[in-house]
Amino acid sequence: MVYAGFADSSGSTNGMKFADLRKGAVFMEEYKRLKRELIAKGAIIDYYQDTMQIPNGNTAKWDLIDHKGAAAVVAVKEDGKLLMVRQYRNALERETLEIPAGGLNGRDEPTAVAAMRELEEETGYTCDRVELLNSIYTTVAFCNEKIDIYLARNLKPGKQHLDEDEYLNVEAYEPEELKQMIFDCKIQDSKTICGILSYIARFT
Repeated sequence: MVYAGFADSSGSTNGMKFADLRKGAVFMEEYKRLKRELIAKGAIIDYYQDTMQIPNGNTAKWDLIDHKGAAAVVAVKEDGKLLMVRQYRNALERETLEIPAGGLNGRDEPTAVAAMRELEEETGYTCDRVELLNSIYTTVAFCNEKIDIYLARNLKPGKQHLDEDEYLNVEAYEPEELKQMIFDCKIQDSKTICGILSYIARFT
């Protein structure tokens, strides 16, 4: 049986039974959204507060950050090094080292198109095609942002096309260097960790 809560030493739980997944039951049916209220509208995200009916019949207020989605790209140079961008992130109040990425121009934009666009805009490199490496939801507790992460090879150098408020440096690293940076907690960005480790696991 599947429960909310935790099991004690006897194996019993302090929570409520949601469903028996072995029988194919879906406990999501026991949750119901009663109301969604827009609290604030931002440039790239919207903040909502949902009123939810939960399985025990009570109601709860849940925050939701709505995001239109994004795409990222692990870009492999001819020498095997991966292109990275270093930029300032206001939320962390410091610079971070990341794979190229950016938001979709609209919810219906194909993420492969967005990945190729962001690659050229941020690094100046282009490619003829990309292939999907992985997909992640960045913060499942309260945000629906999904990032599709692509692999780009056979790169062609060109010119960056940065936004007016965008400042970043393009750098290149061996995959094993980046892997060690991840294990040393020097790279903490989730899409970057997922993209690099997925590439190393599948292609090196």
